[in-house]
Amino acid sequence: MNQLLEDLIKVMTLERLEMNLFRGESRDIGSPQVFGGQVLGQALMAANATADDRRVHSLHAYFLRRGDFNSPIVYEVDRALDGKHFSSRRVVAIQHGRQIFNMSASFQLPETGFEHQSSIPDVPQPDTLTDLQTQYRDVAHKLPAAARRLLEQKRPFEFRPVSKPGGLRIEKSAPLKYVWFRAVDRLPDDEALHRCLLAYVSDFHLLDTALQPHGVSMISPKLVMASIDHAMWFHRSVRLDDWLLYAMDSPSASGARGFTRGSVFAPDGRLLASVAQEGLIRITE
Repeated sequence: MNQLLEDLIKVMTLERLEMNLFRGESRDIGSPQVFGGQVLGQALMAANATADDRRVHSLHAYFLRRGDFNSPIVYEVDRALDGKHFSSRRVVAIQHGRQIFNMSASFQLPETGFEHQSSIPDVPQPDTLTDLQTQYRDVAHKLPAAARRLLEQKRPFEFRPVSKPGGLRIEKSAPLKYVWFRAVDRLPDDEALHRCLLAYVSDFHLLDTALQPHGVSMISPKLVMASIDHAMWFHRSVRLDDWLLYAMDSPSASGARGFTRGSVFAPDGRLLASVAQEGLIRITE
């Protein structure tokens, strides 16, 4: 397996300290703090470990404080409900004696019922597009050191955006974005792992969709961005080692906050998951 992907699975594999208590390590991905998607994925792994054969179908999370990637994070799971068909869990992430994150998640025994969904957008296929790291090489020399460090980090996922990203300055455009992505290597046949990794990767590219109508780049040195909350709904089985389309839009920005939504589609058009996030967007002087 690819070393980066193998390391990510290691990060997602938590140490069990007690029946409902887990500990996870972090990685520096080039940002000043622990990547929010990592905490989200680890929290879901902790909840999964207490849900037996039930699958997560929704989660709602809040990012409270910046995480320190030099120290472990402890996850405490509250088994709020184990009903006939559904289980509810609440997870609190603790670091240096303080809560940095909390999440509620709901799990369900697999069952069948009515089905309908929205249609996949008509966009170019991933084999006709260039990966993100290759696109950024053309503008890397124009970027501040902090931005270069973030963008030059190798990832366990490959991203192929439909529209070419800009540098420090971008043209104003509609708040719509489409990105194909997949893991860089094959993954084990573990549905719970794939859903946790989807939670991890869903925090990439989402919030900066709210910047597009304002002509501001996510790597602007005057921009402060941070995820406030994150919600996901898992509709169908998912594989992260196949190409997936992340279709994102931003219906609103106000009060120094941007609201964004995402839909994750399989190449055959199946809607696999839905995402929503609100985050801080602030321009400093």
